Amino acid sequence: MESWMIAMIVIGIIILIFVIVLICSIRIVSQTDKYIIERLGAYYKTWDTGIHMLVPFFDRVEMVVSMKEQVHDFAPQPVITKDNVTMQIDSVVFFTVTDPKLFTYGVVNPLAAIENLASTTLRNIIGELDLDQTLTSRDIINAKMRSTLDDATDAWGIKVNRVEVKNILPPKDIREAMERQMRAEREKREKILLAEGSKQSAILIAEGNKEASILNAEAEKQVKIKNAEGQAQAIINIKEAEARGIILVREAEAKGLKAIKDVAPDNAVLTLKSYEALAKVADGKATKLIIPSKVSDLTSLANVIKESVTETPVEDTVSEASPKKEAEAQEKVEIKQK
Repeated sequence: MESWMIAMIVIGIIILIFVIVLICSIRIVSQTDKYIIERLGAYYKTWDTGIHMLVPFFDRVEMVVSMKEQVHDFAPQPVITKDNVTMQIDSVVFFTVTDPKLFTYGVVNPLAAIENLASTTLRNIIGELDLDQTLTSRDIINAKMRSTLDDATDAWGIKVNRVEVKNILPPKDIREAMERQMRAEREKREKILLAEGSKQSAILIAEGNKEASILNAEAEKQVKIKNAEGQAQAIINIKEAEARGIILVREAEAKGLKAIKDVAPDNAVLTLKSYEALAKVADGKATKLIIPSKVSDLTSLANVIKESVTETPVEDTVSEASPKKEAEAQEKVEIKQK
C-alpha cells in the first residue's frame, strides 16, 4: 500500500515536471521580432510571428532580434581636420536589421562594431576637410558616413538608413575667434544696412522735393494761365459792353431822326432847333465857332438839316457809326451855308 502511494506520487511529480517543461517550451513571437533557434548548438531556424514550441533539451533561443528601426547615439569622438584643428564630434546612426541570422552570427556585438566603424569613418572624412568646410558641410559628412557604413554592414545583415552629425565642438580658442568673427560680421552688416537706409532716405527726400517743385511750378503755371484767361475775358466783356453801348446810342439816334422825319417839322421848328444847336455849340470847348454872316441864313441851315434828315434812310442812320457819314453831312451843311 505504501509502495503504491509512493509510485503514484512519483508519477504525479513526473507528469507535473513534463507539463512545466511543455509550458516553458511554448513561445509566442510578436510581429516586430524574430527568434533565432539553435538545435544541439547549431542554427536550426528563424521563427516568425505566431506560436512555436521548442523541443525540450534539444532546442534553445539564441537571440531575439527586433526588426524595428533602431537608433544608436555615439559618444563624442576626437577628430583632426585638414588644417590640424582638433574637435569633438558626436553622431547618431539609424539602422534596421534585414537578416536576423547574419545579425546574430555575422559579428560579435553588432552595436559596438557599428560604433567603431562610424568612429574610424568619421576621422577619415574630417581629415579631408578643413575647419570651415567641417562646420558648413554636415550634409556631405552625413552622406559619406551613411554610404560607408551601409556598405560595410551588409555582411552583418544591417541596413544603415541615416547618419546624422549631432554636435561639432571646436576648441575653446577657436570658438572665441569664431564668436569675434561673427560679431564683426554682424556689426559690418549693421553698418551696411544703416548706410543703405540713409542713402534710400536721402533719395526719397530728394525725389519728394523734386516732385513738390514740379507740382508747385505746374500750379503757378495754371494760376497764371487762369489769371490771363480771366483778364482776357474781362477785356472781351468790356469791349462787348462798349460795342453794345455804341449800338444802343446809334439806335436811339436813328429812332430820334425817324421820329423827326415822321413828324415833318416846318421851318419855324427847324429854326428853333438850329438856335438850340448853336447854343450847345457855343457852350462847348471848341476854340473856333463858325456862324453865318446873316441871321436869316439860319433858316437855310435848318432847311439843309431837314433835307439831310429826309434824304437819309433809317437803315443808314443805324449804321452811321463811321465818321465818314458824319463828314459828308457836315460838308452838305457847309455848302448850303455858302
